[in-house]
Amino acid sequence: MNNRLYAEIVVDNRHMNTDVLYTYRVPSELQKTINTGYRVFVPFGKSGKLLEGIIINIKDNCGVDDNKIKEIHDMVDNDRVLNDCQIKLGLWMKKHYMSKYLDVFRTMIPSGVKGKVDYNLTLNVEIDYTNIVLSSKEKKIIDYISSNKTVKLSTLKKELDISNINPAITNLTNNFFILKQRIEKAGIKKITEKIISINTNTENIEDVLSKRAKRQIDILKYLKTNGKVRQSILTKDLNVSSQSIKALSDKGLINIQIMDITRNPIKEDYQRSEMLKLTAEQRVCLNEIKESISLGDSQSRTFLLHGVTGSGKTEVYLQLIDDMLKAKKDSIVLVPEISLTPQTVERFASRFGDNVAVIHSRLSQGEKFDEWRKIRDGKVKIVVGARSAVFSPFKNLGLIIIDEEHESTYKSSKDPKYDTIEVAKKRCELEDAYLLLGSATPSIETYYKSSINEIKLLEMRKRANKSLLPKVHVIDMKRELANGNKSFFSRKLYDEISENLKRKEQTIIFMNRRGFSTFVSCRSCGYVVKCDSCDISMTYHANKGMLMCHYCGKAVKAPRICPECGSKYIKYFGAGTQKVEESIKKYFKDARVIRMDNDTTSKKGSHEAILKKVKNNEIDILIGTQMITKGLDFPNVTLVGIIAADMSLNLPDFRASERTFQLLTQVSGRAGRGTRKGRVVLQTYEPEHYAIELSKEHDFIEFYNNEIIMRREFDYPPFKNIINIVLRGKNESIVKTEIEKFKQSIINNINSKVNRNRYQLIGPITAPIYRIKGYYRWQLILKADNIELDNIKDSIYEEYKKYIKYKMCSEILFNISINPYTIM
Repeated sequence: MNNRLYAEIVVDNRHMNTDVLYTYRVPSELQKTINTGYRVFVPFGKSGKLLEGIIINIKDNCGVDDNKIKEIHDMVDNDRVLNDCQIKLGLWMKKHYMSKYLDVFRTMIPSGVKGKVDYNLTLNVEIDYTNIVLSSKEKKIIDYISSNKTVKLSTLKKELDISNINPAITNLTNNFFILKQRIEKAGIKKITEKIISINTNTENIEDVLSKRAKRQIDILKYLKTNGKVRQSILTKDLNVSSQSIKALSDKGLINIQIMDITRNPIKEDYQRSEMLKLTAEQRVCLNEIKESISLGDSQSRTFLLHGVTGSGKTEVYLQLIDDMLKAKKDSIVLVPEISLTPQTVERFASRFGDNVAVIHSRLSQGEKFDEWRKIRDGKVKIVVGARSAVFSPFKNLGLIIIDEEHESTYKSSKDPKYDTIEVAKKRCELEDAYLLLGSATPSIETYYKSSINEIKLLEMRKRANKSLLPKVHVIDMKRELANGNKSFFSRKLYDEISENLKRKEQTIIFMNRRGFSTFVSCRSCGYVVKCDSCDISMTYHANKGMLMCHYCGKAVKAPRICPECGSKYIKYFGAGTQKVEESIKKYFKDARVIRMDNDTTSKKGSHEAILKKVKNNEIDILIGTQMITKGLDFPNVTLVGIIAADMSLNLPDFRASERTFQLLTQVSGRAGRGTRKGRVVLQTYEPEHYAIELSKEHDFIEFYNNEIIMRREFDYPPFKNIINIVLRGKNESIVKTEIEKFKQSIINNINSKVNRNRYQLIGPITAPIYRIKGYYRWQLILKADNIELDNIKDSIYEEYKKYIKYKMCSEILFNISINPYTIM
């Protein structure tokens, strides 16, 4: 009888040719404990090098000769890192986004969890090396180990830097000239602390200790008064050493327990908030969702909550989560990374206390790991986080909420290039959960789905506190210039800021570009300083005196003379947040001003510190980029100034108008959220553009009606899917040649499966930013119906895998994305 089990495993090897599930035999001693979702060490390749793998499937038949099957070496740890639903979701993502197994499943677990294998190398003391003939590489290895006694293999390779060193190491170990001892590391470790308590049998302290043992007596008296205490607190309070504690333990007078310590990213102890009384609109929306859930309506599993800024969407979320808790269900709340402010976290933590975990990119690896463990182990029922929190390992998921669902950050730009909304929808389908999307400015695609009843639409058209939406004043900056005003600020904005300062009310100034000047140019010859690795002008940062490329990060000193013609007439054009800040301080000398952008929030905690000052009314004027447009609710902010409203309008991207409307509406919504009326001064050079005109009126429906006509006319989403294929390389002529070849190969493959008139292929053309980090970029844009999308994706992926497998050109890198947010 065959009792053998076999595991299909994703192995930690990134090469395209290893993007398959490898079958390994499960050792008999592990058969009762091993399961899908566990991490294991497996021998891989001819060398048998140990790599980490994740078990995706267990079966009782391998389909080939058992003698050809390698065996699992060992388990990495004793807990699953993936549950069954996550594995099903990952397999769907792999096919849907044309991704590698490894990329998909690595996305689902914290980066610091990854296991590692290393080796300690020592010389064999029983061998006399003087009489052994060694190659020059082998002699260097022996000499290095001899001088260091014990050396890690990874350290040896790094220090010696010998090319093709592996055969020499293998020969030395096979002949037992050097000895290898494996070291296995499971990634980030748990933090533990010693908990000290007095032994219950210890009664009269003076009877059991000598009077000279004063430190030990003090410890026992302290423990008798305080009970169980952390060792770190005890040593600090009494200024005693660990030796005194150990001595008491050796005498059996105290107990020492090891306790896991959790890194908690929620530092503040928020005052508990109570449920608010709902408005009529909030109540109707909440009841509709609750009714669908109570009826188990699988047809209405996804909802769109379209509510104006300040309409109280968050309170609807909170009360819906409260219902989930009563039903013993778990909830995930996703917000854009940019909106994940301490204020956002406070809304959930103050309502649900320790039942909330937080996941976002500003956490340390250790904090992410501990939050992930809390979720996996069922110690919390709610997660508030950015995009990756959609993979939170809950076992009883009831609800996923995606706030600001229109935001671009919900689309991953790295492999796997997943759409968070699509992933959340699939996860809800797999786990019988419900999805709620919320926004004041939904994406065109989402609102279209609600119009054809794919999504249930719920609307809130009034602010929760009955205040009016802010009045928006559109200022034509062409007229300001014609009237002699050359500053950043229109006369209207200047007057409104002055009025706000008199009233002791706060102002937000929005400028969607950081830095001091947009570009540096020579007025004599027109030369513009560009990054020599990217097709983009460099931005001047005055506080550093440097020009910086915001694509590759390169920084150079700002020139004083033109590098092209030698002229001294170098001028700084355009404006960024730094320059706006300088001007604000010049015109309003007594104002308390602070700037919030990537430059001022790079340090951990700086984001929180700035917002705390605004909340406490220590700041009069907050200047910032997109990060100030969302997640902020300050009652004393009554004025918003938008410096260059049309900055994103003229980008060569079909979503430019949509992005502009969303951004202007969202930032306008920061004004007048308290009892005082809000005002917005919107400065533009294109006041007649429909995105500007309709953002002034806060009229999303009319904007949607304009935009959907254009989308239908030009076959853009939601009417067609877009597949963007970008090839890049250091040699532009090779890129052009290879993209032409690849285009022909995918046409031939697609035409064998799909009618030619069911798709459209555009290109090859240069990408709008055609060089980044020294790589020239050419692209193909393919438009396809939903019906044929899977066949077309299969064809593209087949040709891509062939290209990589047969190494058609090693100098070319690929980037393939389904319905990308931008094609820049």
